[in-house]
Amino acid sequence: MDTQVADTLLGSLIDGRYRIRGRVARGGMATVYTATDERLERTVAVKIIHPTQAPEARSRMAGFVERFTDEAKTIARLTHPNVVAVYDQGTHGGLPYLVMEYVRGRTLRDVLAERRRLNPDEALAIAEQMLAAIAAAHRAGLVHRDVKPENVLVAEAPAGGPANLVDSVVKVADFGLARAVEASAEEENGNQLMATVAYVAPELVTEGRADTRTDVYSAGIVLFEMLTGRVPYDGDRPVDVAWQHVDRDVPAPSTLVPGLHRVLDDLVQRATRRDPGARPADAGALLAEVQVARDDLGNANSHTAVLRRLGDDTTPMSQPTMAVAAVRPAERPAWARLPEGGGGQRPHRRRAAPESVGVGARLAGARTQIMGSPRGRLAIAAVAVVLGLVAALGGWWFGVGRYTVAPQLVSLSKADAEAQAARAGFTLAYDQPRYDEKAPKDSVLGQNPASAARIVKGGTITLTLSLGPERLPVPDVVGKDFELAQAELTDAKLVVAKGAARYDDNLPAGVVVATEPKMGTVVKPGSKVTVVLSKGKAPISVPNLVGKNINEARATLAQLGLTPVETYKDSDKPKDEVLGQSPADGTGVEKGAQVKLQISKGPPAVVVPRVIDLPCQQAKQVLESQGFPTTIQLNPNGVARFQNPGENSQVPPGTPVTITCL
Repeated sequence: MDTQVADTLLGSLIDGRYRIRGRVARGGMATVYTATDERLERTVAVKIIHPTQAPEARSRMAGFVERFTDEAKTIARLTHPNVVAVYDQGTHGGLPYLVMEYVRGRTLRDVLAERRRLNPDEALAIAEQMLAAIAAAHRAGLVHRDVKPENVLVAEAPAGGPANLVDSVVKVADFGLARAVEASAEEENGNQLMATVAYVAPELVTEGRADTRTDVYSAGIVLFEMLTGRVPYDGDRPVDVAWQHVDRDVPAPSTLVPGLHRVLDDLVQRATRRDPGARPADAGALLAEVQVARDDLGNANSHTAVLRRLGDDTTPMSQPTMAVAAVRPAERPAWARLPEGGGGQRPHRRRAAPESVGVGARLAGARTQIMGSPRGRLAIAAVAVVLGLVAALGGWWFGVGRYTVAPQLVSLSKADAEAQAARAGFTLAYDQPRYDEKAPKDSVLGQNPASAARIVKGGTITLTLSLGPERLPVPDVVGKDFELAQAELTDAKLVVAKGAARYDDNLPAGVVVATEPKMGTVVKPGSKVTVVLSKGKAPISVPNLVGKNINEARATLAQLGLTPVETYKDSDKPKDEVLGQSPADGTGVEKGAQVKLQISKGPPAVVVPRVIDLPCQQAKQVLESQGFPTTIQLNPNGVARFQNPGENSQVPPGTPVTITCL
């Protein structure tokens, strides 16, 4: 049986109301569990502060709990669709906890780990909802202080599909939690930086102060990471990363991802200026800029800065570009709309038509003059011929001349496809790659236009590359409720089956004890994972039988309703003594279970050597050298005439031998 390390909180009841069902995640300051609110019969999330985050001194602990409670009350007053709601708070075992809304989905960190970076459409959609939540906090006088992808939850889209994040619901968590912990750390250790260094604002590093513009800076770094797939700075030590925020300007996203529009560069650079006074005043101001930027990028008819249609072959394209879908203000939720203008769109004025008096007469006179002259008629004919030739050549060029056929790139490796496209003068672009069971990684699965299809000379061919066969590790669901484990395994594209439940001394009933295949095993999507659930502690505890006689052991097992299974082996221990058992003593089993016993057959027999006719003292020396205690009768200096046991007798080791000497 595999040894399981149990979480002592699993199955426990907090405050007589919240039954802990499973562990969701463990962070730097707290652990998050799923729990059932037994009073309202709903699933909630319970976040409990780690013991290492709470001050150890009794007086400081009281201050920490008081600050934590005040922060929880402030958070609970935030009512916003993009803020993770707080339902309750308290202490358990001396540690503060929060009871929050349970959001089924993933963190933005998980999304970026899977996708690496997002397209501008999705990045701006997530940023809008994230900033709407932070703006609500700023209006309530609350600064988040730790805006990062780990604190942004991306819930499942209402439509159900995770492919497009534009329709997903975004919620921000941990408002005020960093401040409560930081206040206690300042009392204990002096001023201490608690923010995550990859997203920390310069003023937090140099002065230790934070306001609404600090959250604006961190949100700008999160937007930078969504667009580029990385944070702007890294280093060997956290302090090195933190001081880069102070000493350097955040680079434009387009320097890392060519083709991003300048509107996105301006948006990120305004939010991440080192001088707090040069940033938007709060998250609401940055939200308005994000919404305007999203509308500007999405409305190709109203803004000439938006990219021209990819299919318009007359448009010169100097570099690859990224487009953003238009979002009309009416399609946003009420809380995310921009203020309406006074009267909507202003009507376009029509220019007054020029005076038309006498125009017809003048045109008629000019026509008569030209057609009445032979030169005029010849000029008209020449113009007609030239226009005809231009039209014919233009028609040939636009219909046939500028086109060629696309080469065959499917099944080639990425390097070979790039080389062949370069030789033919084509530019390559790449669509989202996809998994394929047969095609090796980085081979071409598809192309647009297809091979032999018409394409403009020097045009762009879009390739879809293979990610190779999709393989994924079995997630760790041991210690979680079946419903939570089933949801997690299903989200991982695995098929869940229930195996035979078994007793477990550490985990409560209904909790996952083990999976087959085990956690971390790499499998195909759609593979079956058998989940073994705990039946709780077994009703019978196996007694300690080692050292007892087999008859006594049998009687003890019979009283408990257990069945002995006996095997015998040679041993130095006395015959019929129990040498070992399985399961070990204290193991929980059910009635009728088998207990395997190893029983001693006693020491193996040895042969008594012949000492008759040997001098008595020599005979004694031979016997004792082979482990036989020897007794001499009659004449110790005589010759051995009799021995008992007799020669060649098989006896247990250490059997006494008597010799008679005459």
